[in-house]
Amino acid sequence: MAIIAPDVAIDLGTANTRIYVRHKGIVLDEPTLMAFKGGKKRTPVAIGEDARLLLGRTKGDLTTVQPLKNGLIDDYDTAEYLLEYLMRKAIGSSRLVRPRGFITVPSNLSAVDRKVITGAATSAGIRKGALHLIEKPFAAALGTGLPVFDPIGSMVVDIGGGTTEAAVISLGGIVISRSIPVGGDAMNEAIINYCNREHNIQIGPAVAEKIKLDLGSALPSGDKRSVFVRSGDSLSRLSYQNVEITTDAVYEALKEPCQQILAAAQYVLERTPPELAGDVMRSGIHLTGGGALLYGMERFFATELDMPVLLAKEPLACSVLGIGHLSENIDLLQSMITSQSVRIG
Repeated sequence: MAIIAPDVAIDLGTANTRIYVRHKGIVLDEPTLMAFKGGKKRTPVAIGEDARLLLGRTKGDLTTVQPLKNGLIDDYDTAEYLLEYLMRKAIGSSRLVRPRGFITVPSNLSAVDRKVITGAATSAGIRKGALHLIEKPFAAALGTGLPVFDPIGSMVVDIGGGTTEAAVISLGGIVISRSIPVGGDAMNEAIINYCNREHNIQIGPAVAEKIKLDLGSALPSGDKRSVFVRSGDSLSRLSYQNVEITTDAVYEALKEPCQQILAAAQYVLERTPPELAGDVMRSGIHLTGGGALLYGMERFFATELDMPVLLAKEPLACSVLGIGHLSENIDLLQSMITSQSVRIG
């Protein structure tokens, strides 16, 4: 039996949870999702990837639950259960001393939400008093390889499932940030609303996600493609029809969430001190998170802001790699304690 559990770094996202174990690297990447059976007395039947396979296919008393909403815990019991399960899967449970933990959190985290996340994490197995809450854009910037501890300004826009975090970082802390509840899920919702409004059909998040990946773009596309969607008529719910969805239609549907994400970046740029803004203009904005993979997103930003914009090498893994780097280099925490980028849970 191992006496001390290895440090764990958890990128707790609305859509996916990724876990990095010290000296091992990323060991787990699964949907932040659970499936339950029953009413008030719910019985878990699937977690993570197994639960994702049930999305849109549940019936009767079988339901799927996302415990996080907009990057914050929305269902405490489910979040605690899911965290405990994923931690056991990542590091096992035969330990006498619980692990030290690092968890990503939104940059606008309130004191109440901090207590909620801390409570869920310690109940799930993190050692009490050894939990570090790291702001998501700082973790993403560190994982991208930006010089976050140097006296220069670096800017990152992390487009996650439930939130987008835009921030300028310098000297181990966040100088200015903006967090909005718009991300990949909002893009899916925009496609769902389009199909309902324009074609009177209802589709689920899984179908909307596939349409986004196949046809979605942040810029008008010269590649005219389409897919056919089969769904029940939302008015009668009885008949079925095949509806053609085009690249132009998906672009129009995604315009609003893309503009909202751009506005968050503009907000941060406009409030960045001139010296740091000059650094950002030279080095560019770095896009991270799953939403950054939307076709044309970096060109959309570059065109609208008239400055360099770069897509991170591993946009999905930047945040967990960033907090994983902190778990491997504990001494870096000391230089962050006085900033708002790290909080002790």
